Amino acid sequence: MRLFAFTACIAAGLMCVSCDEKLSSLTGPTPDLAPTFTSIQRDILTASDSSGRTACTNCHTTAGGRVPPVGMDLGSAAAYSQLVNVPARNKAGAVRVIPGDPENSYLIHKLEGRTGIAGARMPLNSPAFLTEGQIRVIKRWIELGALNN
Repeated sequence: MRLFAFTACIAAGLMCVSCDEKLSSLTGPTPDLAPTFTSIQRDILTASDSSGRTACTNCHTTAGGRVPPVGMDLGSAAAYSQLVNVPARNKAGAVRVIPGDPENSYLIHKLEGRTGIAGARMPLNSPAFLTEGQIRVIKRWIELGALNN
C-alpha cells in the first residue's frame, strides 16, 4: 500500500511539472510578462513590444495635458483603480475588470475583439494586437483576483 501511495505521489508530481508551461514561451514579445498588475502595467500598458504593438498609454494617458479615451489613464498610479470593478463607459452593464472572472471582464472582450464590444478592438492604433499568450496572462491575473500586486 505504501509503495502504491508513493508511486501515485511521484506520478502526480510529474504530471504537474509537465503541465507547467514556461510563461516566456507563451508571451512571445514580452518574455518577462507575469500575471501581476505591476508586470502587466510595465510590459503591456506602458510599453510597446517587438511585434510592433504600441503601448496602451500611446492613447490612454493624461501626459501632455491630453484627455484619454473613456477617461482611462493607464500610465498613472491610478491605472489600477480605473480598471478593477469599474463600469465600462461605452458599454452599459459591462465592467472593465471583474476579479476572478476574466470571461465577463470587458477588458478581455476589448483585447480579443469580441462581437458586441463598443468601438474597436484594442489597442486601436497598433499594427499588432496582443498575442494569445499575452491575453492568457492577463486572464490569469484576473482569475487570481486581479490584485494590485
